[in-house]
Amino acid sequence: MTLNPAPSNLLFIYIHGFLSSPESSKARQLAQWLAAEGIAYACPALDISPLIALDQIEQIIEEAQQRGLHPRLIGSSLGGAYATHLMSHLPARTQMRAVLINPAVAAARDLASQVGIHKSWHSDAQLEFTNQHVEDLRLLQGGDPDPKRLMVVAATGDELLDWKEMVDRFPHSEHLVVQGSDHGLSDFEVHWPKVREFLLRP
Repeated sequence: MTLNPAPSNLLFIYIHGFLSSPESSKARQLAQWLAAEGIAYACPALDISPLIALDQIEQIIEEAQQRGLHPRLIGSSLGGAYATHLMSHLPARTQMRAVLINPAVAAARDLASQVGIHKSWHSDAQLEFTNQHVEDLRLLQGGDPDPKRLMVVAATGDELLDWKEMVDRFPHSEHLVVQGSDHGLSDFEVHWPKVREFLLRP
């Protein structure tokens, strides 16, 4: 498959999900693919606190703008909730695009049962998720991103979240409904060309 060349003024930012990290398979795949194209890429190791995590991402976006780069967000699961918030509230959102992969559209509800101590998926780090974090997520919900600047990738085989709820949350955005697959979108490579094409648009 021949891919159109990418503009040189973009920064792709991958926003990982709950308990995940830059060592996730999608993060590592993106790093490899984008490096091969010479596209700037960032994947911060996000704090378990939603407010701190958002600050981390906002700092990267601000620094990107200072360098004349236009951010492109790829948010997976809880990262999709963060991307939704950023695309709703940041002044820079008019120069941004976002792809939400199996996004947590009701993150406070879905993670309320996860209060406690957890081991990170990709390290031995012990992370404490608190009731305050759930409340922070509740306050961050909502938002009204420009539907034309948002794409939703929803896998019907997602074992954790309801793909129909994802699509219904963003009725006027572009949808890529993946038949089967799973919450981690383990066949991400198959869908990358469509995701990439959307994110390369002005």
